[in-house]
Amino acid sequence: MKEILIVSGKGGTGKTTVAAALSVLVSDKVIVDCDVDAADLWLVLEPLSTRSEEFAGLNKAVVDGDKCRGCGYCLEVCRFDAISFESGVATVSKELCEGCAVCSRCCPFRAISMVPTIAGLVMESETPYGYFVHAQLGIGEENSGRLVSEVRRRARLAAERLNARYLIIDGPPGIGCPVISATTGADLALVVTEPTAAGKHDLERILDLLSHFKVPAVVCINKYDLDLSASDDIARYCSARGVAVVGRIPFDEEVPRAISQGHPIIASRDEQNTRGETVDATTESLAAREVRRIWEQMRLLVS
Repeated sequence: MKEILIVSGKGGTGKTTVAAALSVLVSDKVIVDCDVDAADLWLVLEPLSTRSEEFAGLNKAVVDGDKCRGCGYCLEVCRFDAISFESGVATVSKELCEGCAVCSRCCPFRAISMVPTIAGLVMESETPYGYFVHAQLGIGEENSGRLVSEVRRRARLAAERLNARYLIIDGPPGIGCPVISATTGADLALVVTEPTAAGKHDLERILDLLSHFKVPAVVCINKYDLDLSASDDIARYCSARGVAVVGRIPFDEEVPRAISQGHPIIASRDEQNTRGETVDATTESLAAREVRRIWEQMRLLVS
């Protein structure tokens, strides 16, 4: 089983659009959405949930009102302003509590305990394009590398059960903890960038991260023709680092049209495109054809 990760140094580069296209194009795979903080791959995959389980995040403080004597010591030691008093009894704000447990350890009456809180859901779904493992983070909950790790663990188990050859993973943007959780152990990372100053800057950061964790990387430049000079500059930078640019996806009006209607930019053989035409490799949009070419190069690298 090969784990193929699609990432970007910043949001808005078209990472999920490319991941969705690969989810359709690649056969014998399990699809994984590790962008748990802003999960939107499901919008174009039409998932039908088959399994859903609660995910416990940080342990957070809970006050036993019968034991609390209103001494106020917990209020003094809380650095996050998560504790207030109502009618002489301490209460803890779930949204503000960071789970440090100082209040629990300092309470002289042992009125505060740390309990697991439900941070979100981990889901497994059937889609027209393959088996799908994804997550839903609760409103206001902190993004967590633990949740990303749990999604990947479930995806590996599903791939083993289904004898899938690939995991197609839509990773989080940026370089933070969730990205690290999605990155470690991947067999190949496709970095989606854009021809802007911010795009190049964040491309440098994510390539540094991938290099640190010894994950092989290739790059594709999305909407490359919006600034040919910037695209060439990115290509030269990648060449100097020994990183291959495996594709340059053109700006294509068919892309936002397909996404607005809830479809991947590459349709399966029994589907139609957004104009109602039967789709094959000769009638697809320019962007879809380029993604096909990108996958052919990536497939050789992980075979």
